[in-house]
Amino acid sequence: MNISKFILILILAVIGTGSISADNRQSRKYIRHGNSLYRSGKHREALVDYYKAMRADSTNARALYNLGTSMFPEQWKVVGEHQRDTMINYFKSAAQHETTPYRKSQAFHNIGVICQGAHDFQNAVEAYKMALRFNPNDDETRYNLVLCQRQLKKQGGGNNNQQNKQDNQQDKQDQQKQQDKQQQQKQDKQQEQQEPPMSKENAEQLLNAAMQQEKQTQQRMQDAKQQQSKRRRIEKNW
Repeated sequence: MNISKFILILILAVIGTGSISADNRQSRKYIRHGNSLYRSGKHREALVDYYKAMRADSTNARALYNLGTSMFPEQWKVVGEHQRDTMINYFKSAAQHETTPYRKSQAFHNIGVICQGAHDFQNAVEAYKMALRFNPNDDETRYNLVLCQRQLKKQGGGNNNQQNKQDNQQDKQDQQKQQDKQQQQKQDKQQEQQEPPMSKENAEQLLNAAMQQEKQTQQRMQDAKQQQSKRRRIEKNW
């Protein structure tokens, strides 16, 4: 490589570095101005500055994070569907380019808040878990994670839905069996009520009748044996 070509490459590199530095400075300038507006409650105006900061430096994590934060409505836990994906992408990019664990955690926490507000508890749980990886001491994130896990358990997944359906069918069958048993018991009770209980006199009468019948049966059997014995003797003598 000749010396003139090397000098040209070096000049281009310096120019490129200077351009990047200028973009970083411009981006930070927009961020500072946007922060001032945001603290004054002028969120819409701040959003414009954050957007300019992101355009000046698309890798500026703070610009991306602040841009997503400024898009939260007053009822910040409920984000419109048209804004949801855009905000999540901003926070994901912020977490990707951020080097500080605490700020990474904040980005994932905000993703969890957006998903939780949309009742997308599965993605909310994943986002809160990521936030806790970078900041395990965040009690608010841990609390939100537990809430979403409970809601997710109530909703159930695919297999859980199938299991719940089977359990419901089994419960219905068990309830039907219980109802049939109760109905049978009710009928038996009604029948018992319709038939008056047997008195002591009636029981004695039935017992005496059974004993008399048994006695008569034994007498008939005895008479039959005697007759049979006579026939044998006659036949033998004849």
